[in-house]
Amino acid sequence: MPIYGTVSLLVTERAYEIGIRLALGAGRTSILGLILGQGMALAGAGIALGIAGALVLSRLLETLLYGVGTLDLMTFATAPALLAGVALVACMNPARRAAAVDPIVTLRRG
Repeated sequence: MPIYGTVSLLVTERAYEIGIRLALGAGRTSILGLILGQGMALAGAGIALGIAGALVLSRLLETLLYGVGTLDLMTFATAPALLAGVALVACMNPARRAAAVDPIVTLRRG
Protein backbone atom coordinates (compact mmCIF):
# COMPACT_ATOMS: atom_id res chain seq x y z
CA MET A 1 0.00 0.00 0.00
CA PRO A 2 2.73 2.57 0.71
CA ILE A 3 4.19 2.24 -2.80
CA TYR A 4 0.76 2.49 -4.42
CA GLY A 5 -0.15 5.47 -2.24
CA THR A 6 3.12 7.28 -2.91
CA VAL A 7 2.96 6.80 -6.68
CA SER A 8 -0.73 7.69 -6.73
CA LEU A 9 0.00 10.93 -4.86
CA LEU A 10 2.86 11.64 -7.26
CA VAL A 11 0.50 11.26 -10.23
CA THR A 12 -2.17 13.44 -8.62
CA GLU A 13 0.28 16.22 -7.80
CA ARG A 14 1.85 16.11 -11.25
CA ALA A 15 -1.38 15.89 -13.26
CA TYR A 16 -0.88 19.39 -14.69
CA GLU A 17 2.68 18.56 -15.75
CA ILE A 18 1.55 15.28 -17.29
CA GLY A 19 -1.19 17.13 -19.15
CA ILE A 20 1.36 19.57 -20.55
CA ARG A 21 3.64 16.71 -21.60
CA LEU A 22 0.75 15.02 -23.40
CA ALA A 23 -0.34 18.29 -25.02
CA LEU A 24 3.18 18.85 -26.32
CA GLY A 25 3.22 15.45 -27.97
CA ALA A 26 4.53 12.97 -25.43
CA GLY A 27 3.21 9.51 -26.10
CA ARG A 28 1.16 7.61 -23.58
CA THR A 29 3.88 4.97 -23.43
CA SER A 30 6.47 7.58 -22.45
CA ILE A 31 4.21 8.81 -19.64
CA LEU A 32 3.65 5.22 -18.54
CA GLY A 33 7.42 4.66 -18.57
CA LEU A 34 8.07 7.87 -16.66
CA ILE A 35 5.72 7.02 -13.82
CA LEU A 36 6.74 3.35 -13.71
CA GLY A 37 10.39 4.36 -13.72
CA GLN A 38 9.99 6.76 -10.83
CA GLY A 39 7.97 4.27 -8.81
CA MET A 40 10.44 1.47 -9.44
CA ALA A 41 13.36 3.76 -8.58
CA LEU A 42 11.70 4.41 -5.23
CA ALA A 43 11.14 0.69 -4.71
CA GLY A 44 14.68 -0.10 -5.87
CA ALA A 45 16.14 2.27 -3.30
CA GLY A 46 14.12 0.57 -0.58
CA ILE A 47 15.13 -2.87 -1.77
CA ALA A 48 18.81 -1.85 -1.88
CA LEU A 49 18.64 -0.49 1.67
CA GLY A 50 16.92 -3.68 2.76
CA ILE A 51 19.58 -5.88 1.21
CA ALA A 52 22.33 -3.79 2.79
CA GLY A 53 20.64 -4.06 6.18
CA ALA A 54 20.19 -7.81 5.76
CA LEU A 55 23.84 -8.25 4.86
CA VAL A 56 24.90 -6.28 7.92
CA LEU A 57 22.61 -8.30 10.15
CA SER A 58 23.30 -11.64 8.46
CA ARG A 59 24.65 -13.21 11.65
CA LEU A 60 21.35 -12.50 13.39
CA LEU A 61 19.49 -13.83 10.35
CA GLU A 62 21.44 -17.09 10.57
CA THR A 63 20.45 -17.64 14.19
CA LEU A 64 16.76 -16.94 13.52
CA LEU A 65 16.23 -19.09 10.43
CA TYR A 66 16.83 -22.81 10.48
CA GLY A 67 18.93 -24.12 7.61
CA VAL A 68 19.74 -20.72 6.11
CA GLY A 69 23.38 -19.69 5.82
CA THR A 70 24.64 -16.19 6.41
CA LEU A 71 24.76 -15.42 2.71
CA ASP A 72 22.10 -17.74 1.33
CA LEU A 73 21.79 -16.76 -2.33
CA MET A 74 18.24 -18.08 -2.62
CA THR A 75 17.03 -15.84 0.21
CA PHE A 76 18.93 -12.77 -0.99
CA ALA A 77 17.65 -13.20 -4.56
CA THR A 78 14.07 -14.37 -4.08
CA ALA A 79 12.90 -11.78 -1.55
CA PRO A 80 14.05 -8.70 -3.55
CA ALA A 81 12.68 -10.19 -6.78
CA LEU A 82 9.32 -10.80 -5.13
CA LEU A 83 9.27 -7.28 -3.69
CA ALA A 84 10.19 -5.79 -7.07
CA GLY A 85 7.32 -7.69 -8.68
CA VAL A 86 4.86 -6.45 -6.08
CA ALA A 87 6.16 -2.90 -6.51
CA LEU A 88 5.69 -3.14 -10.28
CA VAL A 89 2.09 -4.27 -9.85
CA ALA A 90 1.49 -1.49 -7.31
CA CYS A 91 2.85 1.14 -9.73
CA MET A 92 0.83 -0.04 -12.74
CA ASN A 93 -2.57 1.42 -11.78
CA PRO A 94 -1.35 4.98 -11.08
CA ALA A 95 0.85 4.84 -14.20
CA ARG A 96 -2.07 3.77 -16.37
CA ARG A 97 -4.17 6.53 -14.82
CA ALA A 98 -1.46 9.06 -15.64
CA ALA A 99 -1.23 7.84 -19.22
CA ALA A 100 -5.00 8.19 -19.61
CA VAL A 101 -5.06 11.86 -18.56
CA ASP A 102 -6.93 14.10 -20.98
CA PRO A 103 -4.60 17.05 -21.57
CA ILE A 104 -7.38 19.55 -22.32
CA VAL A 105 -9.32 18.79 -19.14
CA THR A 106 -6.14 18.88 -17.07
CA LEU A 107 -4.98 22.20 -18.52
CA ARG A 108 -8.39 23.82 -17.93
CA ARG A 109 -8.24 22.94 -14.21
CA GLY A 110 -4.63 24.17 -13.83
